[in-house]
Amino acid sequence: MILKGRVWKFGDDISTDLIAPGRYFHLRSNLDEFVKHVLEDANPDFAGRVKPGDFVVGGKNFGLGSSREHAPLLIKMAGVSAVVAKSVARIFFRNAINIGLPVLICDTDPLPDGALLEADLANGQLQVLPKGRRIEFSPLPDVMLRILQDGGLVDHIKKNKGFGLADQGGDVR
Repeated sequence: MILKGRVWKFGDDISTDLIAPGRYFHLRSNLDEFVKHVLEDANPDFAGRVKPGDFVVGGKNFGLGSSREHAPLLIKMAGVSAVVAKSVARIFFRNAINIGLPVLICDTDPLPDGALLEADLANGQLQVLPKGRRIEFSPLPDVMLRILQDGGLVDHIKKNKGFGLADQGGDVR
């Protein structure tokens, strides 16, 4: 899986409340409206200017806070192809993979805001384009790649007729 898009750089400690502001939680049943406010407290221009394929790039502890399942979903609905961060909250990571949003862990300091980025999920490499710096990350396990390729965990289970992940030889940690 190769992804390409522009970098939207954010700092450390981007909480689920910054991603999915609580004051808009009345919009949980109207996600098309809610997504217009994704990350607006961290960058008011983000929701109106993000393009399909772009990357959200954070620092340490991305997605901390409550386990708002809407946080990664809104990022995905905004068209973001992946989240790249130095570290992420565990529940955010699992929620993101479950809805089909890749999360890549690596040093994000060399990734400039607005740069064109290419991510090779299978080989664990990011490259700033054209022919710029290459950054390695731990490749996602095969089972996670299959979940992402299928569009998320629900679609993965449907595609595999309800068979558990362990039945496919995957690591279910």
